Amino acid sequence: MLLSRYYLSIASLIALASFFSLPSFVLAAEKSAVSPAPASVQASPAVSMIPAVVARVNGAPVTSLDLKRANKVLLQGQRGAKPTVDQLKELEKQALNQLISAELLYQAGKKIEMKELDKQVEEKLKAGKAKFANEADFAKAIKELEMDEASLRDYTRRDLVISNFVEKTVVSKITVTEDDARKFYEQNPDKFMRSEALRASHILIGTDAKTSPEDKKKAFEKAEKLRKELAAGADFATLAKENSTCPSSKQGGDLGYFGKGRMVPPFEKAALALKPGEISDVVETGFGYHLIKLTEKKAAEKVDFKEARQRIEEYLKNQKIVMGVGAFLSETRKTAAIDILYK
Repeated sequence: MLLSRYYLSIASLIALASFFSLPSFVLAAEKSAVSPAPASVQASPAVSMIPAVVARVNGAPVTSLDLKRANKVLLQGQRGAKPTVDQLKELEKQALNQLISAELLYQAGKKIEMKELDKQVEEKLKAGKAKFANEADFAKAIKELEMDEASLRDYTRRDLVISNFVEKTVVSKITVTEDDARKFYEQNPDKFMRSEALRASHILIGTDAKTSPEDKKKAFEKAEKLRKELAAGADFATLAKENSTCPSSKQGGDLGYFGKGRMVPPFEKAALALKPGEISDVVETGFGYHLIKLTEKKAAEKVDFKEARQRIEEYLKNQKIVMGVGAFLSETRKTAAIDILYK
């Protein structure tokens, strides 16, 4: 089985810095396997105070640069929140624990022979570079993380070694049957309810926070003019293509299907109030002025087992992978020589 759906791509890995060697499901497994880090492992704003080597795992070093990158990744995951000092300390503990787990997995993976590993590394690097618009964007991305192609190549190698280890020792032993999937389906009916869905098109006359009051007035007047044209029988798709500032204008304003919570509240409220075929009055949001046409409304319904089966099997398999990797890490940590040097 290919593990691409579970592993971070090289482009993602560049963005996720020091988790090059940690598949996303391994991060989840590590949380259940690791004991809390020593209280002495703390987040420090003074990077210069961090030793060059923050930990050793069976003699192999975990560097301060690894930890710096890992901290940066976790902070980016806070989505704009401002962590407290205690939260920063906890994030740093998580980062160090994840780096230690990565090293344990890598050391175990090196014991399994891999054919043409160098070729696989180059292929994965090539695929990762292809996700960037150009060479300059790629170089900028790795430079921002204090990396070069040599260190990227090393992280890629580690990633492949860990992937191979998990594939050979965990994934290959996992089975999920149709009965397993059906049992999960029957025991979790709430997870398979598809909420009410709408399909709508819109015409957007865009404004933003920098738009002057005079220009906003003109935008509203233009939207009103278009509304009157629609009321007189003008074709919605044609007006959208000619006037809408939204990229959906290329599709005649069609936004496809969306459920509750997918659109900004004023837009959603107006769309929900329409009947199929109806067109709204001018609706203002932070994006500007909209005219909305409701195309179709689908009632809430339960997804049948046939449709849900593949996703259930993938979910159950992923859970078993998490548990398997977690069990390995938990057992390996009992005998590993792990020295925390960052006091």
